Amino acid sequence: MINKLFGPSPCILKAPVTGKLIDLKMVPDEAFSRKMLGDGIAIQAEDGLVVSPVKGRVLQIFPTNHALGIISDEGLEILIHLGIDTVELKGQGFTRLVKSEDLVEPGTPLIQMDLDIIRNNNKSLLSPIIITNMEKVKHMESMNGFVNAAKDNILKIHYRK
Repeated sequence: MINKLFGPSPCILKAPVTGKLIDLKMVPDEAFSRKMLGDGIAIQAEDGLVVSPVKGRVLQIFPTNHALGIISDEGLEILIHLGIDTVELKGQGFTRLVKSEDLVEPGTPLIQMDLDIIRNNNKSLLSPIIITNMEKVKHMESMNGFVNAAKDNILKIHYRK
């Protein structure tokens, strides 16, 4: 059921892409590094398949397919932003695999990125994963190292009561 409104159990986010975890402060975009949109973590993508990190529903996919929002069944709002300055590609290099309002499970394919197109256009593959409704979050624990999409945990979110 969507929006159980933040139960006592923590929410675990799985990696939406395969790659190395990077502290959000290291993202070369102030909107992310200064946590203006929320808090989270980034992944230096090494594979182009982007999957859902949680069970929930697709809220929105940007028209350029470079970012999307998901709401978890617990009500956690997650922004997955694929690369830095990739909006400038106007959709080139991104193939949508779901649509808004689709229900998703951890590992459901969301978007396919063409890493060569993104690299050849001198865009970063550093992909922030942001919790945008931080007012509902008591604290987060982030993992580190290399993660595999849909298999490894990246964030453990504890809710406010």
